[in-house]
Amino acid sequence: MTHSMDRTLVGLTVGFAVVALLGVFVLPDWLLSQTLIAFSRALAVVGLLVLWRTGLVSFGHALYFGLGAYTVAMLGRELGITEVLITLPAAAVFSALVGFGLGFIIRKYREIFFAMLNLAFSMVLFGILVKTESLGSTDGFSVEQPTIFGLGTDDASVKLIALFLGVCAVGWLVAVLVHRYLGSVLGSLTTAVRDNEIRVEYLGYSVAEAIHGKYVMSAALTGLGGGFMALALGQVDPESMVNWTVSGELVFITILSGPGSVAAPFIGSLIFELLRTYAYELVPYAWQLIVGATLLLIIFFLPGGVWSLISRLTGRRDAGRPESSRPESSRGEANP
Repeated sequence: MTHSMDRTLVGLTVGFAVVALLGVFVLPDWLLSQTLIAFSRALAVVGLLVLWRTGLVSFGHALYFGLGAYTVAMLGRELGITEVLITLPAAAVFSALVGFGLGFIIRKYREIFFAMLNLAFSMVLFGILVKTESLGSTDGFSVEQPTIFGLGTDDASVKLIALFLGVCAVGWLVAVLVHRYLGSVLGSLTTAVRDNEIRVEYLGYSVAEAIHGKYVMSAALTGLGGGFMALALGQVDPESMVNWTVSGELVFITILSGPGSVAAPFIGSLIFELLRTYAYELVPYAWQLIVGATLLLIIFFLPGGVWSLISRLTGRRDAGRPESSRPESSRGEANP
């Protein structure tokens, strides 16, 4: 394990531990709720980050976000299964299976065609949900009270803290595993596929299979995030879970965060959630202008996202560069 990887893993561990402690002992309930929602989205953004490093952008990952959310809700309503140790993995697995099936089609396309094909599939699901009365149609339906190890609570504050600690633990685990993956040989193919697909084929790797695998991973993480979002809101409906605006928000956060680190999606998601909340409080009829202006500023002045700014402030020379493309991550060498 290299020094850089040690530093990243230590940073993730300390960061999530501090956030968890602040959430339990310091943060008010409203801010705790905002962080829970932000970290739920961040899990999906980590999946989009994997695709972005491959040079692919999806405008339709609300498909998997909604599948994860509705999986958790339907298991509780139809089967009476409310155990989060079952419902959340089920959300990730079901989303991964759908992603695996659609991946055989989607992996053939690149650039805008890849993005729009994902959007088309997500809008198919949106239309099905809106027209299906048994799934709540446009109103959706409530999520059953979650339990863990068979234990539940009617105390809203206790439930909020439990979900918050759960998303922190899962977020840490996902970030660590994805970081390890991106530092592996298969993970290194992300930037190689983006830069030169033909050369990757000459090296003996299948570009289609590499993209397919990363797409399935992305779908699973997005479904997991959707499952957490369903538990956080206690309600699922097509507008807030599957609509194209949900995909847009995920892409926005991905750009805002930057591809430099697996920690970036969690920071970017929290910034986005707070930005949108305060923008709506200040100008409820024009809050989109503030969010849009922020995106423009990021594109013009921080093309590497918020993480590039953090890297500059901490004095890192490789600000904004993906960890897997740095010399010490791929070859075990120190910085010059």
